[in-house]
Amino acid sequence: MFLERLSPALEQVDSSSGALGSAVHHAIAALVPVIAHATGDDATRDAWLERLWAAHVADEIPYIECLGDYWGDLCASREVASRWADRLMDDTRRALAPARPTRAFFKGTSACLSALLASQRFDEMMQLLASETFWPYKQWSVKALLAQGRKAEAVRQAEACRSPWSNDRAVDVMCEEILLSSGLAEEAYRRYGLRAHTTGSYAATFRAVTKRYPDRAAREVLADLVGTTPGLEGKWFAAAKDAGFLDYAITLARLSPVDPKTLARAARDFAESESVFAIEAGLLAIEGFANGLGFEVTGADVLMAYVGAMTAGTNVERSPEVRVRLAEMLRQERVGTVFVRQALGVLAGKG
Repeated sequence: MFLERLSPALEQVDSSSGALGSAVHHAIAALVPVIAHATGDDATRDAWLERLWAAHVADEIPYIECLGDYWGDLCASREVASRWADRLMDDTRRALAPARPTRAFFKGTSACLSALLASQRFDEMMQLLASETFWPYKQWSVKALLAQGRKAEAVRQAEACRSPWSNDRAVDVMCEEILLSSGLAEEAYRRYGLRAHTTGSYAATFRAVTKRYPDRAAREVLADLVGTTPGLEGKWFAAAKDAGFLDYAITLARLSPVDPKTLARAARDFAESESVFAIEAGLLAIEGFANGLGFEVTGADVLMAYVGAMTAGTNVERSPEVRVRLAEMLRQERVGTVFVRQALGVLAGKG
């Protein structure tokens, strides 16, 4: 009932951020095992599948499009899956025809391929996908090879699917999983691990990789990730800071720009506990503001960096040094120097 009502309920909701679609996908992934393992006779399951299929066909946005990827699981038996594969085969064959001008889109293509996999009709699936290069469909041939224990061939098949139009991250995720399941953790990490877990932020990516490879030193993982983004080393500042690698965080911040507001917050937060780090973070923040970096910067942001650095300097008896370094910084005429001077109440020309 939830899946039947989901798309009609959401179709008028603004979901430009994509968050709603992600939530729906997570809900479907959670519900599929419940439906697949629910008890019921053949007639009951057939009725469930018909209702789900009607909802899938009627989904125009689409929201529950990925339901087809789980169709073989929902069938719950080889026999039922095979019947559904037969039912959907003709339209799927037209959708995957080698002669592209004669193709016709079929919403049930993934459902058919999923049913073929669940019914272990591997040869038919491979024939259907022989000329296909579109990853959402071609991935089923990789899954078929895996189901037959042909892991090395599966990796080669997945790699062969890379193209300007493929989802390289999806390929990386699948190949990584194949290698890990084969006990090849080192190869999985080197070939795919650093790319397969890219998320919305650098810090989150670092956490995801270290979680996936808990036996590998976190500092080594971070250094490897930094190496994948030459010229953007500063983007990993927050990851290094959160992991406690404070010296390394400052090194990264000096290699390429970091959002000075991020540095200012670090100076404020660590002024008492890690004063040496806070001094460097605060001064780097002020230098960044002086260079015109940052988005919607206010005087309060500059003061935050200054107070953090000065408080930290007092704590370790380095206040004179901090003042000298700050004065030298503000003597240099840069795009944002006047703004920083004004924020700090320093008269132009007096350092």
